Amino acid sequence: MSEAALRAEIVAVAQAIDRAGFCPSKSGNVSARLGDRLLITPSGLPYALTTPDDLIHLSLDGAVWSGKGKPSSEWPFHTEIYKARPDAQAIVHTHSPRATALASTRRGIPAFHYMIALCGGADVRCAEYATFGSPELAANAVKGLEGRKAVLLANHGVIALGGSLAGAHQIAAEVENLAGQYLDILAAGLEPVVLDAEEMARVSAKFAGYGKVG
Repeated sequence: MSEAALRAEIVAVAQAIDRAGFCPSKSGNVSARLGDRLLITPSGLPYALTTPDDLIHLSLDGAVWSGKGKPSSEWPFHTEIYKARPDAQAIVHTHSPRATALASTRRGIPAFHYMIALCGGADVRCAEYATFGSPELAANAVKGLEGRKAVLLANHGVIALGGSLAGAHQIAAEVENLAGQYLDILAAGLEPVVLDAEEMARVSAKFAGYGKVG
């Protein structure tokens, strides 16, 4: 994919999550790997007004950036995730309402539904809390993503990664869906029946042969 096409796709994904209500008050951000650098949405610019030219080039060590504005304040966890996860080609970060509500209880999402496997494992963890934009949050996110493609951030939101922007976007949307279903179960005063590790392994194997997921 050319840089121009990648820029256009980042903006399209950012605007899609914004329209879905996943980015209240200009929250959230989107990035994609570009060789030994990344492209990331800028800080403080409403997604409806963002153009491909507004995206920021950022080095993987975070030391060098270029563009019209500043990179998203959450750039530290983007760079740390890309360094830790060679499989990650794109990252979508949201403050989607129901997943953020669940994250504010500091609990993750268990395997109450087989679609949890889309997120890379037998559950979606909730990473420990740290101040937004901090190195501590970046470290917590990387830890929470070990063996996973999605993580909740305590009292904050969601990170989803993928082998493509479409994959990361799909996972971010599914985390919001699953979080909503889980909250509905809890609100009913019930506890879900959680699928065991063997079944989740079977589901993951079937997903691997079912086109490209994530």
